[in-house]
Parts: sequence; C-alpha cells; structure tokens
Amino acid sequence: MTNVAIIYYSASGTNHAIAVAVAEGVRTSGGEARLRLVQETLPSSVVNGNEHWKKFADSVADAPRASHEDVLWADAIVFGTPTRFGNVSSQLKTFIDGLGGLWFQGKLANKVYAGFTSAQNPNGGQESTLLALYNSFYHFGGYIVTPGYTDPAVFAAGGNPYGVSVTAAGQGPTEQDITHARYLGRRVTEVATRLKG
Repeated sequence: MTNVAIIYYSASGTNHAIAVAVAEGVRTSGGEARLRLVQETLPSSVVNGNEHWKKFADSVADAPRASHEDVLWADAIVFGTPTRFGNVSSQLKTFIDGLGGLWFQGKLANKVYAGFTSAQNPNGGQESTLLALYNSFYHFGGYIVTPGYTDPAVFAAGGNPYGVSVTAAGQGPTEQDITHARYLGRRVTEVATRLKG
C-alpha cells in the first residue's frame, strides 16, 4: 500500500476541507492517508481575537499534529498552506524548516510531493505560494507531482496546473475545488505507487 501524508496548516477551515478531500482521493486509489495539522505558532491571543480562527482551532483541538514520523512513514506528502503575502504560512514553514535533520540524512529524497493553497481573492498569490512551497521539494530531492492539465476537474476549479488553489473569500471551497483536491490525491497516489514499483 502507498502511504500518503497530508500535512497542512489551516486557520479557518478552508485548507482543512481541502486536506480531507485530498485524503479521500488517496483512499479511492488504494492508498493509506494520514491527515496531519501542523502546530499553531502564533500566540493564543491572536487566534482568540478572530472569531472564525478560534472556532476552527477549537474544532480541531484534538486532531493529530504533524511529526517527523509522519514524513518518514510517507511515500508521498501533500503539503497545504494558506497564502500569506504570496508565500507559505509561517506555521507550515516552521514545520518544513524543522525537517533539516531528515534532509541531511537523505530521508526526504525520492518521495512524491505536491501542494495546495487558498487565498481570499483570485489574485491573492496562490501560484507564487505553490511555487515557493516547491522550492523546498527541489532541495529534498523529491518528485513534484502537480495536477497539470491532466483532468477536466482542473479546468472546472479555475485551471491552476500547479496545485489545488481555493479562492475562499470567507466562503470556503466550492464543490469544484473539492473535486480538484480529490483528483490531486488520486494522482499523487497513482504516481507514488508506480515509483514504489
């Protein structure tokens, strides 16, 4: 069985919904999925000061948090992050930066990697966020698997070939976004399974 870790940060639940859909896609392709939220790094006063943020944080208080063990377990890793000024969120970046020891030992190489993101508006930096995220994968020696233009679901969700990108504007993902995320999960699993031989 192909192991796929979905490691993500979500502030209000949009990326959580996408992570769940990616996991569904993994499972429909015969893979095993692990959903792992990264640890919040901001003070609780910041989180509690935003009603939507606090509500989501409370709803996932007992959810498993991402660890190095999840990365070692995985044949493929799909990282998810909200767009922060056209870049990866500090919470996910902190987790990735903490993988330096595994990188040094060569334990991040030869895995499949992919990504997803969300932003408040259509030009909020989704593509630059995914490209910035992928810079780490180059250093890992990983295989980047994007949806490309390989399925109608990509076009229906707005046509981003770099990965799933949601324009949330406080609404959350659309059904087209969810379908795109499921497709990404299937594609990542299928490619990782072929690589495993």
